[in-house]
Amino acid sequence: MIALYICVLIIVLMIAYAGIEETIRVFGYLDLQLRFAFVRFRMYLMRKKLEKELMIFRDGQWKSFNEVREDDQK
Repeated sequence: MIALYICVLIIVLMIAYAGIEETIRVFGYLDLQLRFAFVRFRMYLMRKKLEKELMIFRDGQWKSFNEVREDDQK
């Protein structure tokens, strides 16, 4: 319950210091940052999936296409 009071106090202090319009802009900025972080996370997962499908190894274990194909045939 105290966390709710602290959050309300912070919002009231933000409004008192910067005004309503700037406080709304701060929350809009935080919303955009959270959405962008989610998009970056999804892009990271897509990159890992594509690297796996295309057999691209980024951890220093580079193999040529023929070596990978020979390993698959064994």
